Amino acid sequence: MEVDDINTIAVLGAGNMGHGIAEVAALAGFDVNLRDINEEFVQDGYDQIEWSLGKLAENDQIGDDEADAALDRVTPLVDFEAAVEDADFVVEAVPEKMEIKKDVYGELEEYAPDEAVFATNTSSLSITELSEVTERPERFCGMHFFNPPVRMQLVEVISGAHTDDEVLDLTEDLAEAMDKTPVRVRKDSPGFVVNRILVPLMNEAAWLVESGEYTVEQVDSSTKFELGLPMGSFELADQVGIDVGYHVLDYMHDVLGDAYEPCPLLAEKVEAETLGKKTGEGFYDYDDGGAEVPTDAGDEAIVRRLQAVMANEVAKLVGGDVADPDAIDEAVMLGAGFPDGPAKMADDAGLDSLVDELDDRHEDTGAARYEAADYLREAAEDGGFYGGDGDRGGSDRYDYDTVRVEKPGEMVGKVVLDRPHRMNTVSEDLLDELADAVETLADDEAVRALLVVGEGDDAFSAGADVQSMAAGGGDPLKAVELSKKGQETFGKLESSPMPVVAAVDGYCLGGGMELATCADLRVASDRSEFGQPEHDLGLLPGWGGTQRLKHVVGEGRAKEIIFTADRFDAETMADYGFVNEVVSVDEFEDRAFELAADLAAGPPVAQQYTKRAMLAGRDDTDAGLEVESQAFGHLMNTDDLMEGVTAFMGDGEPEFEGK
Repeated sequence: MEVDDINTIAVLGAGNMGHGIAEVAALAGFDVNLRDINEEFVQDGYDQIEWSLGKLAENDQIGDDEADAALDRVTPLVDFEAAVEDADFVVEAVPEKMEIKKDVYGELEEYAPDEAVFATNTSSLSITELSEVTERPERFCGMHFFNPPVRMQLVEVISGAHTDDEVLDLTEDLAEAMDKTPVRVRKDSPGFVVNRILVPLMNEAAWLVESGEYTVEQVDSSTKFELGLPMGSFELADQVGIDVGYHVLDYMHDVLGDAYEPCPLLAEKVEAETLGKKTGEGFYDYDDGGAEVPTDAGDEAIVRRLQAVMANEVAKLVGGDVADPDAIDEAVMLGAGFPDGPAKMADDAGLDSLVDELDDRHEDTGAARYEAADYLREAAEDGGFYGGDGDRGGSDRYDYDTVRVEKPGEMVGKVVLDRPHRMNTVSEDLLDELADAVETLADDEAVRALLVVGEGDDAFSAGADVQSMAAGGGDPLKAVELSKKGQETFGKLESSPMPVVAAVDGYCLGGGMELATCADLRVASDRSEFGQPEHDLGLLPGWGGTQRLKHVVGEGRAKEIIFTADRFDAETMADYGFVNEVVSVDEFEDRAFELAADLAAGPPVAQQYTKRAMLAGRDDTDAGLEVESQAFGHLMNTDDLMEGVTAFMGDGEPEFEGK
């Protein structure tokens, strides 16, 4: 069977994952039978799909017609036979209980066509054990989506012991047809890839606190601001549900042994039903403000232990032929939002030292979880998971320390200022890496708009890293060179051929505001604050602020902002003309991407020449008019013009190709 032969997909289970998978499949053009055990459950799932499609259309991510067509492809059903009798591919997404899933497959085998492929969305249970309930274990695999399926890019495609390679190829093709990124998991192993990394990491975090050596706040500060992960370990456990992680860990313990013994601290939380955000209390109290992770409570000893445990899990996966380092890194970056893959992070930390850390802990405690895997020792001797050759799993991966490059959409390049532990302040290293990232993305023909954001929810950028720059000893000549470097780096955004959107959430101060000034458009969350505080330090804005800001807000407003050194809220900056759009925190991330995606769909040649003409005419109108007239003549001879005119005459949407 080829993916083109798949017409109807049955999704069994209409809960959060089920209705999300059904929506993704319907958006990809497949007919979907959504089934649950009673009318209330399946109707609720259908209503959630309708609401989600409506939000996508409202936010211009899809058209109204596309939303209506996708909903028309979804048929809510309770009758099992009717749901699966014409299915080419079945995705099971019922509750994560082995007994429930086995009962479903027993009934499914009775009614589904002989050629249908069965796929389970389980996050950790045995693919092989489930497949053996059926009469087609060779046509059975794992297809693990991540929550929410509509937004999350990763799909783990997992082989059972009996699965045919052709079925895995088909499932990967299906994931790609749904505009997802499949990662092959070659062997059925508890937790597969992402949970196999995250869950033991959560368990080790709990053991650190259980020992009495550290607090929850210290561990989360280390995880979030030293390791640079998107959330603290306990913050993540609360978000997902402590019981969810605990049950996966308990299953790992049963199958894999004592190295995965759940920490009593987790068991206590589950028994007390303080399960995190969904119950109002977990490791943090959500009736009293929720998780507030301190930025400065990290401890290097915590970091080393977590790195060592994570590296050991990578080694077990690679050594057990479950997945390669590059597949593991891609999966964890896409599925868990890590800034770098765990294999790369371990290589950067040094496998020799991580093996020593495990050996020391094993000698001190005798705990099985600290027993270093044989493959970890081999990889340490070979110079790392990637053999010390710097190959991080593909030429498309950008390898920076202070910024991160992502591609969240087909034509959108995203640069993340990635120093959340320092409020994304701008260091010399960040200037160098930002300049390289902008140039590299500008050279990527697939990227047609640039989105610049700050990591975390505290700051877009709180300005220059004054502490690191002051270490230069106050040499005036070095300061002049630093000023020029910042001016030139930020200027690359102005001169970039593609539209640039700065998405501001939190503080946007000093050098951070100078950076945002160089974007073409700025969208801000309603909790953001702006300002140029340099005068309070006896300085002036030295990365272009004295010149560029006045062209955005006018000279009078620019002088007000710089001379007062005050903080200004987002609404005020919108009134001043600096911010193009203010949105709520809940809408911020989606709206920033939508704006960049809308610009990416525009005519790239015309956008490039428009930016060039406006920049040339900033201080010399005649020069700008000359560039404008020359550009106008050039555009008259482009394919994009014909595409635009044809679409306009036919009342359609143009598809510009930059030709």
